[in-house]
Amino acid sequence: MRERSTNLSFLQSERIIEVQDQQEMVGILGRNDELLRVIKEHYESVIVARGNVIVFSGEDNEVGQIETLFKELLFLYRQGMPLTTHDVRYSIGMIAEGRLESLHRMYADTIIVTNRGRQVKAKTLGQWDYVETIKRSNVTIGIGPAGTGKTYLAVALAVKALKNKEVERIVLTRPAVEAGEKLGFLPGDMQDKVDPYLRPLYDALYDMLGSETFQKYVARGTIEVAPLAYMRGRTLNDSFIILDEAQNTTPEQMKMFLTRFGFGSKMVITGDITQIDLPNGKNSGLKQAAYVLQKTPGVGIIRFGEADVVRHEIVAAIIRAYENYDSRRQKQREADNDNNAGK
Repeated sequence: MRERSTNLSFLQSERIIEVQDQQEMVGILGRNDELLRVIKEHYESVIVARGNVIVFSGEDNEVGQIETLFKELLFLYRQGMPLTTHDVRYSIGMIAEGRLESLHRMYADTIIVTNRGRQVKAKTLGQWDYVETIKRSNVTIGIGPAGTGKTYLAVALAVKALKNKEVERIVLTRPAVEAGEKLGFLPGDMQDKVDPYLRPLYDALYDMLGSETFQKYVARGTIEVAPLAYMRGRTLNDSFIILDEAQNTTPEQMKMFLTRFGFGSKMVITGDITQIDLPNGKNSGLKQAAYVLQKTPGVGIIRFGEADVVRHEIVAAIIRAYENYDSRRQKQREADNDNNAGK
């Protein structure tokens, strides 16, 4: 990479970054300049890419941020990380806040390499905090909206622990609350009946291990994927245990699950308290556990926000729209209650 800085006028500058080849240019600017368009949306400086050279000019402080951004994107690309619009937007925000060191440290840590050779990394500081909390805690509770990587990162850490022989098996479970009493009317044996509710866990494991290795581990009992009801009466030693969709557990089910914890084990509980499917009047075991266990030694609680959504930007926009809608409804209910009380 070659850089040059030329003062144009007071507080103005121009800089040039040269990359190795066209492939590297596409890697940091995106196909059809998708990532470059995102960068241009955030800055007033003029940014021009030709061949393997990027030239940008404008106010000195902003040009410095752009230079830092391109250096970071090049670092990530050369580490083998495919860049997305989320990575670019998040990096821009972190650099603007002067948090480059935290950004660099976060992206430098690869959790695991998938079966297809893709590196799994935390993509936000919230995710990075979640990963670090899982590493140091016996029990971790991750609460947040869809797209924040709660389940996927937990599965990645579980597979890493298994490969490093830190645990002897992985146990993955979730409540099949949507099925309720209708399970008996579904075709097939019990595994066939609950498989649709466990599919997100299977998908993550297929990505990490590949179908053949996954099936081999399941046949050996090294990986167990089962509905929550199967956990009753067991003690799980030397296991990495993940409870997914935990917002749909009752307080009794959550207590039962938590007390399955055994020696040499690690437990991760994930869920979204805005997506509770329990029948009316039923309390969520996840909400209760997050309150009851907030000061318990060995238990870490991470709450994800909109900034931690790493799916397509439209997912974050949808979450934000629903949060605003819920907030307006709550304010209206409070206003109605005040009006009724005054009558």
